[in-house]
Amino acid sequence: MQEEWRRHYPLFPRLLFVLDGTGPTGAETRIRALRAAAADPAPAGFLRHVPVLAAPLVDLLKGGPAEPVWHPIQDPGSTVSWSH
Repeated sequence: MQEEWRRHYPLFPRLLFVLDGTGPTGAETRIRALRAAAADPAPAGFLRHVPVLAAPLVDLLKGGPAEPVWHPIQDPGSTVSWSH
């Protein structure tokens, strides 16, 4: 039987990190740290089922949350919209 939340929210849950207070270099450092944590075997099963995205707050304010400002933790070097 499918979980109740999946019937109502087939695209969720997503784990979104909004990064602030660090500047561009600090945001990139935090994104690299998230990617390093994702390489650990412990969360590997979770990460196959739940997309993890991170975006600097300044990019969200400039482009909006629906724009491709999100950095997928599982796919280095790309940016996507939150609904990707």
